[in-house]
Amino acid sequence: MHARLLMYASDALSGFMRDLERIGRSKDVAILVFTEFGRRVEENASLGTDHGTATPLFVIGDSVKGGFHGEPPSLTELDDGNLIKTTDFRRVYASMVEEWMGFDDTERLLRGRFEPLGLFERAPASTPSAG
Repeated sequence: MHARLLMYASDALSGFMRDLERIGRSKDVAILVFTEFGRRVEENASLGTDHGTATPLFVIGDSVKGGFHGEPPSLTELDDGNLIKTTDFRRVYASMVEEWMGFDDTERLLRGRFEPLGLFERAPASTPSAG
């Protein structure tokens, strides 16, 4: 079931990106995909996993530097059954806002300084600034 659900999401995102490419706008779009909660490692009684702490995020787009960014979490060193995050999600937000959108005051926006990850080859042609 999980593989099928991932395939549905993948097909929808792939179709969207193909449509953007068809109309010549794929270089203008970056997509951030994430869930509002993480998952635990151990399978539960219904053959799924319970809500947990850490989760992967996906950044998709023509200008995204492909590959993994950050360290993968351990599947054996856990915090009460939960994955231990290795990259703060606010670093991904800072990357999207600062590197992609060109807004340079992420410290005020995110209420702290979170170093961008260098996710992009280039930003879109016109980007706003904090002023």
